Amino acid sequence: MPFAESPQREFAAATEWAAGRTLDALTGAEGAAPPTPAPAAPEPQALLAGVRVLGPDVFAPALLTGAPTPPETTEIVAEAFRVFPSDESGIHTWRDRATAELLTRAGYPVSAPTPPPPPDPGEDGWQHWSVRMAQLSCLALPTLDGPVHQRAREHPLALARGAARAVLRRDHRTSARLVRWLAWLHRTGTPSALELPPLLRQLALTGDGTARSALDLTVAAHLAAG
Repeated sequence: MPFAESPQREFAAATEWAAGRTLDALTGAEGAAPPTPAPAAPEPQALLAGVRVLGPDVFAPALLTGAPTPPETTEIVAEAFRVFPSDESGIHTWRDRATAELLTRAGYPVSAPTPPPPPDPGEDGWQHWSVRMAQLSCLALPTLDGPVHQRAREHPLALARGAARAVLRRDHRTSARLVRWLAWLHRTGTPSALELPPLLRQLALTGDGTARSALDLTVAAHLAAG
């Protein structure tokens, strides 16, 4: 895998930087834009790797606010897809499929491999399934839909149980991602077993300090408001 060629620390830092830039664009911070080369940006290859990991979330500001994604941002996502092609297996192929769909809509047609069957709580048990759904939280965005989203609609209680379990275990990253799915369900009219506003406030107060978790919570807040 090409990712392995970059030092893990540089790769993680680039992903955080890209998530922070995307968060700034979503919250309307002055001078903000989704991840594009800028002063203090990571090295080009590391930046592409970070953008590749964010996948559909690079388009979150546009999908949630209606503001257009800058062409240079879309070009970077397309370049990241070219430099770091899908591994053609595993759960993250679903992320790649969503990224390819959004790129194609933006006029940069790319293809992604056929993903495996979506996670199924009937096969995995709700605990394991909720963790796998947390890994796919970047799919919880307006206009995206598919088999993974259908699983979420079919099992809102399992998602709520997974979120509650993650909160009790102080697993902030997982709880933020699952609350994002619950907010997506709310946006699409599926009732949740948990009240979102107090849960979002609690997670905002006990955050892990990472830009990626903050991005998940901000996306969730936008979805819940909608």
